[in-house]
Amino acid sequence: MAGHSKWANIQHRKGRQDAARSKLFSKLAKEITVAAKMGDPDPEKNPRLRMAVKEAKSQSVPKDVIDRAIKKSMGGDAENYDEIRYEGYGPGGVAVIVEAMTDNKNRTASNVRSTFTKSGGNLGETGSVSFMFERKGEVTYPADVGDADTVMMAAIEAGAEDVESSDDGHSIYCADTDLNAVSTTLENELGESESTKLIWKPTTTTELDLEGMEKLMKLLDALEDDDDVQRVTANFEASDEVLAQL
Repeated sequence: MAGHSKWANIQHRKGRQDAARSKLFSKLAKEITVAAKMGDPDPEKNPRLRMAVKEAKSQSVPKDVIDRAIKKSMGGDAENYDEIRYEGYGPGGVAVIVEAMTDNKNRTASNVRSTFTKSGGNLGETGSVSFMFERKGEVTYPADVGDADTVMMAAIEAGAEDVESSDDGHSIYCADTDLNAVSTTLENELGESESTKLIWKPTTTTELDLEGMEKLMKLLDALEDDDDVQRVTANFEASDEVLAQL
């Protein structure tokens, strides 16, 4: 399995810790507020907000937190956030994409650059690594929703492009512009998804040994610990043996 999927699983387990959950809730609430402010506060009329709410629910964000985030967008005192993408290389030459929402570009840029430097990486220009990724929609389901053939047929009917099935579950990929339509059709066929979101899917990966993975994880952890950073994606790959040792 590709490293980015393994990393997502590692992060998911790690995210069960209380401190990480609190930070995750805050970031998901920020996405909801921004999505609602940019469009309609009704998720049924605002595809981006609908996806943000779905992702928040999949991470067990309480309904009152979601409702407050939407109401915040309608108030005159709601913060204005800029969405910024940073790109660079981490230890071992791994390509890293950092997506941020900030009310202070200088602060965020300085923090992200410092984090890369301290971890043995280099922050590059926009476009310096994104050519190694594709912007895709991703819908995930647990393994018990059905076998690989059942999910594949549902995905084809929904207009998806690809499916990756394993013992951990099913990941369905589609064009980024089709995510809302594909996820809605899949829900009618397979039920509520575990996650529905836009991702950067690596088209090429860099394999790391244990030492390289330990260094990279320190960078990814530090980036994700930044309150302005929403998502971090890296194109690493590691063997099951290396991941087990982590």
